[in-house]
Amino acid sequence: MRNTDLNYFKGLLVERQIQIKKNIYDVLKELDELRDMEVNDDCDYISLSIDDLRDSAISIQQKAELTEIEDAIKKIKNGTYGICEMCEEPIRIHRLKVKPHAKYCIVCREIHEKNPT
Repeated sequence: MRNTDLNYFKGLLVERQIQIKKNIYDVLKELDELRDMEVNDDCDYISLSIDDLRDSAISIQQKAELTEIEDAIKKIKNGTYGICEMCEEPIRIHRLKVKPHAKYCIVCREIHEKNPT
């Protein structure tokens, strides 16, 4: 992969990394504020609990994506970015443009999704 391509994808990854960290911080801050609120009745409590569960699920998903992004940035640094972790063939540029932190080429992604290890 050319250096211009690597710089392009690194820029995408870093931009997404910053956004996810901000999202996680905002969710945690909002959860802290909700916990400090006075709950007046069961409906308020249920509403806060549902919001807490939803926000926690989003945070878990974003933390997983953040880990994948950090791994992709490490791969750029060590020269293995854009190589499928399963078949060790190059991942197509079009796939990386859609998901810059992709671990697998399209064929291997389908295999992995059918048989996760």
